[in-house]
Amino acid sequence: MKKHFPAIAKTALVLVYLVIVAGALVRMTGSGMGCPDWPKCFGYYIPPTDLKELTWAPNRAFEKGQVIIKDETLLVAKDNFTTQAAFDGLHWEKYTKHDYAIFNPLHTWIEYINRLCGALAGMACFFMAIVSFTFWKEKKRIVLLSWLVVFMMGFQAWLGAKVVYSVLNPIKITVHMVMALVIVAVILYIIQLARPKFATVTYNAAFKKVLLFSLVLTLIQVAIGTQVRQFVDEQVKNGLTESVFWLQNPSVTFYIHRSFSIIVLLVNVYLFTRNRKLNLGFSKINLVLLIIGVEILTGIAMAYFDFPLGSQAIHLVLASILFGIQFYMILEAKKTIPASS
Repeated sequence: MKKHFPAIAKTALVLVYLVIVAGALVRMTGSGMGCPDWPKCFGYYIPPTDLKELTWAPNRAFEKGQVIIKDETLLVAKDNFTTQAAFDGLHWEKYTKHDYAIFNPLHTWIEYINRLCGALAGMACFFMAIVSFTFWKEKKRIVLLSWLVVFMMGFQAWLGAKVVYSVLNPIKITVHMVMALVIVAVILYIIQLARPKFATVTYNAAFKKVLLFSLVLTLIQVAIGTQVRQFVDEQVKNGLTESVFWLQNPSVTFYIHRSFSIIVLLVNVYLFTRNRKLNLGFSKINLVLLIIGVEILTGIAMAYFDFPLGSQAIHLVLASILFGIQFYMILEAKKTIPASS
């Protein structure tokens, strides 16, 4: 199994990115509260598809933990029972985590698929950790980091529950997103450790420092971007559905986010020119510039053209891919053994 470990680790990485894509779709469609409880969805492992499943009716069997919506309130079954002709409140208790009691089947299933992707990625990371024991004698760091990923995936699931219980608190959403990027970074490091030790780039201390700076800027952009989106969501709730309205009085985070995009672009243009001038071999910097360009275009589209379909998901997913590429470039910069050795 040892020879297959890099492929297993890459599969885990792809599945973690799939979770990020699913999360972006959840954010884009406003489906974050599609399942108001966790880990089940309205008390079911397979969520309902029709409001009738969440509506009290006589002569209907319920199991403990299943949920109904009654008088705009979530009620949870206290035990297994069959309803009688009249509603009996003794069998029910109010859901106390929050007071959000809306059912939208599309939102529910988008959020449910997001959770399924998370479970699949978690299993892949667990399998990676099991196989990592084949490196125990020669590279214990791979084993320790692999199990760290398993722990972080569990922590990420817990954070997801906290996001739901808080009814999409913006700070918790930001921490949830940043944690996903940390998991990506650790898996990339594991992949790099499992590879043969040879250099594909020329080490340059100054270049690496600027690379680190560009990575920090990307993290700041992601964090601020989630706050900007939360501000927009609040404006939409207040009935301002067009960007021309909310841009009349945007939050200060909007200006910071917009200005940071210019800084991010300039820093990476500098990296591009230095890489070419010194012939360092960092070919991925070309892809970084391309992604930043698309990020800026999708940002403009969202800000001034009322969030075209898919623009937000593309913007978020590309930001996570950008982070991954930049982090891997930093890992590459550690290699100092010539490729010909």
